[in-house]
Amino acid sequence: MDEIREGSIHHTALKFTEDIKQMKIYNNLYKTVQKLTCSPDVKNDDMKNTLEQAMKKHGLETEIRNIVFHLIRNSIKSEVKFSMQTNDPLNYLRRAGIQWERRVRKSLNTMCSELKTTLQGQLRKEQEKEELSNKWTELSNFQVDLSNYRPVYAPKDLLEVLVSLKGPAGANKDDGCSNDDVIPRWEFSHIALPVRNLQELRTVFSEILRNEMTLNDWSATCERILSTRHAPLCQQILKKGLTPILLRGKIWSIVLGSELEDHHNEYWEELKVNVLNTDSIVDKLVFKDVQLTATNDDQYFVFEDVIYQVMLCFSRDSEIADMIKTDWLNTSKLKQYETPQNNIVPFHGICMFAAPFCYLYDSPIALYYTFRAFYVRYCHRLTTINTHNQGIVSLCLLFEKLLQTHEPSLWSHFRELQIQPIRVVFKWLMRAFSGHLHPQELLILWDLILGYDSLEILSLLAIIILSFRKESLMQVSTIEQIEAVLADLSSIKVLPLVQLALSRD
Repeated sequence: MDEIREGSIHHTALKFTEDIKQMKIYNNLYKTVQKLTCSPDVKNDDMKNTLEQAMKKHGLETEIRNIVFHLIRNSIKSEVKFSMQTNDPLNYLRRAGIQWERRVRKSLNTMCSELKTTLQGQLRKEQEKEELSNKWTELSNFQVDLSNYRPVYAPKDLLEVLVSLKGPAGANKDDGCSNDDVIPRWEFSHIALPVRNLQELRTVFSEILRNEMTLNDWSATCERILSTRHAPLCQQILKKGLTPILLRGKIWSIVLGSELEDHHNEYWEELKVNVLNTDSIVDKLVFKDVQLTATNDDQYFVFEDVIYQVMLCFSRDSEIADMIKTDWLNTSKLKQYETPQNNIVPFHGICMFAAPFCYLYDSPIALYYTFRAFYVRYCHRLTTINTHNQGIVSLCLLFEKLLQTHEPSLWSHFRELQIQPIRVVFKWLMRAFSGHLHPQELLILWDLILGYDSLEILSLLAIIILSFRKESLMQVSTIEQIEAVLADLSSIKVLPLVQLALSRD
């Protein structure tokens, strides 16, 4: 058994070594080790031990540990490998994912045809290029005619597809609904995805309920941990939801592996040049989305110019397509339709995933890479139909089960009104509450997402908000009135509500 274990560790180490060699930071890493090897700290008669000590002294050991930490996290896939075997109960869900991706790509390509343009875009005229360059830091003053442009899709479009999903034949025979024409079927209960119950969530998020230190002690502890730059320890900081505001940006960048390196600055300039040189339909969609969302938001309109920069470069970033790997993206049904360089079809509200990062970073470059890492790890699962245990389908199913189990009177109230409760909270889930919570409360929520590496906290918060406003919800009878009750979340305090949700019987 020990030989098998050692062999497995050896092969894993070899794989990670090869992965690191393919990374952009490898050359600098290798040169640094070479310099250390030639330094007085390393002795020829005991090179192994003295080199290890020198690496610790100069912080190189921590850097390598963080690289391995991120490689391990990114190599773990919870999603079952794509299969079209007839006995797989999730095949219909995977097919729905392919159909959805095909639909949004087709819509974007159709828009290109209607506007007589190509998705790759065309070279900008010198005058326009110069104007765009001059206004790069104040893009809100760059005039763009957006009258013929519309969002490719919105959260409600994805929701309509999700609630219309049909599972395998007979999946709903025992759902307790005898008259589907009168009472709507709760559309996620038949999906064979495993989700946690409240007791299991209480175990997962147990650190939230433990606040032994005073805030002053905790702040000092966070500073000490941050000084180590050790990613797993920094991730632990975030689990309490008490992250010091001034430290949050640095902690997030370490946890997400997005600390700035020289190659980051160089690649940002490449993306910027691409934007300046090429006029793409995606640029118009970016401007349209920012104007429809962030510009009209009291908390984010001041960051309009930075959001433009970040989202325009985001649309040109072909590295994202390599980072977000799903088993079904290479199917022939999808290849017939082109996509933007980042392989992401922009949708209504996509810029709101980037907007909160404006509160963390002064530099648009630092902001960009942490936002990109957050999007790749979490946000893309909220906008695609997938079988991942952190995907939007799983979160909807978790929400329904928690509501039915722990708020039966609210559940019954929705059933009597023939209103599907997911319709009330879906926009919160798909945007991870961005644009709905006050920014400082949203950042606490995203602290918890990063700390526990889990999006399940979104469903938990959605449930407790409904519980918190239960009395008002029980007194209204239309979906418009329900939405009015839940329209303003500015007074919501994330941590106390989540603690309340986890401590309930």
